[in-house]
Amino acid sequence: MKLWRTYLPPALFIAPGFLLFLVCIVYPMLQAVQMSFFDWKLVAGATSSFLGLDNYVRAFNDPRFWLALSNSGIYMAFTVPPQIALGLGVALLLKDKSPAQPLFRVLYYLPVVTSWVVVSLLFKYLFADRGLINFALDDLLGATDKISWLADRWTALIAICALGVWKGIGWSMMIFLAALQGVPKELEEAAVIDGANRWQRFRAVTLPAIWPATIFVTIMLVIGGFNVFASVLVMTNGGPGGATEVLLTYMYRQAFEFLDFGYGSALAVLLTLIVFALSALQLRLFRNPEATP
Repeated sequence: MKLWRTYLPPALFIAPGFLLFLVCIVYPMLQAVQMSFFDWKLVAGATSSFLGLDNYVRAFNDPRFWLALSNSGIYMAFTVPPQIALGLGVALLLKDKSPAQPLFRVLYYLPVVTSWVVVSLLFKYLFADRGLINFALDDLLGATDKISWLADRWTALIAICALGVWKGIGWSMMIFLAALQGVPKELEEAAVIDGANRWQRFRAVTLPAIWPATIFVTIMLVIGGFNVFASVLVMTNGGPGGATEVLLTYMYRQAFEFLDFGYGSALAVLLTLIVFALSALQLRLFRNPEATP
């Protein structure tokens, strides 16, 4: 009876959120796994044919799947390190109190809360053939040839990655700012007394103290990198000729444009497995004592 009284109140508080989690997260995930084994039909009365692992075999033999996977990996590789480095750098600059500190924090964080669609349209204009980037290269720097940024795979990926880095710096900054508030002041003061310079204090005192936050930021950014969607859809729509397709846009196209829900669900399951494997690998790597600074 005592245990019942102890655990019933928190259980009642948790129950609504847990129920919502089951209905909105767990059930759709299980439904997607089920659909991935069928040629799923949405038409009333139509029979969904069981295909077994055919959708997964199709994915591994699909060149466009591998192209989308490589583009997602490229986006992740070229956006995660800059967001970590620049976010930490900005956090170090803004950690000390000053009259302008709140303003700069807001300015750096503003892109984070701005709609992906809005900023994607902004960058689409900036990198258009007659956009601001080509204007700067032509009129200000004297470059004669305009670059069709969004008409080629690699230049389009540069534009998409630039948007990802610009939008994500503020989020990393806020996490690092919160972590920097917890760095023991007495350790920094002791390092100053011992004659340590800024770099030595950062490496010996600050970095070990914020290492858990760095792990968290890295894992979340890697997950977010593989889930890039809106910027690609708005800026290039996967073009030219599917050259900038990423996993989520390819999955979306298969499911909602071609109505191939079974194959789209299989792609979603594969993406989930890839993200889960990468997250587990990072946790294993970061938990290794030799990896701790």
